[in-house]
Amino acid sequence: MYKFLIRPILFLFNPERAHKLIFSLLRFTRHIPGLQPLLRLMYRVKTPALERNLFGLHFKNPVGIAGGLDKNAECYNDLACFGFSFIEIGSLTPKPQIGNPKPRCFRLVKDDAIINRMGINNLGVRNAIDNLRSTPPRDIIIAANISKNSATSNEEAAEDYEKALTLMYDFADMTVLNISCPNVKDLTELQDIEMLSNILDRLITIRKFNDEYHPILLKLSPDIPFEQIDEIIDLVQITGIDGIVATNTTRSREGLVTPPDNVKNIGDGGLSGAPLFEKSLKMVRYIHDKTRGSIPIIGVGGIMTPEQAQEMLDAGASLIEVYTGFIYNGPGYVKKILKHLRNVEKERSLADTTDNTPSGVK
Repeated sequence: MYKFLIRPILFLFNPERAHKLIFSLLRFTRHIPGLQPLLRLMYRVKTPALERNLFGLHFKNPVGIAGGLDKNAECYNDLACFGFSFIEIGSLTPKPQIGNPKPRCFRLVKDDAIINRMGINNLGVRNAIDNLRSTPPRDIIIAANISKNSATSNEEAAEDYEKALTLMYDFADMTVLNISCPNVKDLTELQDIEMLSNILDRLITIRKFNDEYHPILLKLSPDIPFEQIDEIIDLVQITGIDGIVATNTTRSREGLVTPPDNVKNIGDGGLSGAPLFEKSLKMVRYIHDKTRGSIPIIGVGGIMTPEQAQEMLDAGASLIEVYTGFIYNGPGYVKKILKHLRNVEKERSLADTTDNTPSGVK
């Protein structure tokens, strides 16, 4: 129903307009008695085998929403109705910012993809905190994706991350550092080891002076070379950063079906969706193998099918996130993923039982 009726209607609107429409509909569901509990029941797939304990947190399943959908922490409880175990709000900056000029978000329907150059438009950390205070999260883990303001130079970036983490510390369950958005000038340069080391040292110091432990993760670009990934892995292990989110969107335009002239006319921006999957998968597998699984990874990027969700987990991801796949597949997408993961888990458990049965026993 979604792909053949609802999605074609939504895709008549530009992506930002469609986003506002969807969020208005989500808010509307709050005012219909019993609807949200019914949605939670409809989209729930409860299986103990899919539960995860990670970062000192209990995830009811391994599927979350990537940063960028609920930028201002407006609909986390509403989105939780569709089966997600965690939601990455943001990116959030210390001060509000309007982002890049419009148009800045484009669908590549033939490629099941999106190009965006939003520029981390958001209402600021304090606005998100007000929302979280007024409407406490229900049965959903909140990850706060934080970044620097665009007007802040890279040399002063550590102060912005420090401010954002200090403010959000008591209101989110964990924090993701966005140092890899391709749509903010020079932001990806923060993946340089010297600049990154300064940021991480200051954030770890904040954690040391707080009573409660707060997981901090690092979100990386799929476009950096493996040599740089090696340096970042070493730094993560030295500083005690809790995990890596792999990956952000890509600047690459390789393998697109959309006519080159159309892509050229769109211009700059980060590409998400199906064309990103192999790059993200490769990075997840590399980090997992390089660290022998010692650093937890959240795998994100181009997961468009339940089978790809399983593939990302098999590559070494402890958790996964979806965004573009959710836009293209609709509200039932998470349930499809979870049912597939559950079935694979059952099949593998049965195979293990059969393999371990002593010879001659029937």
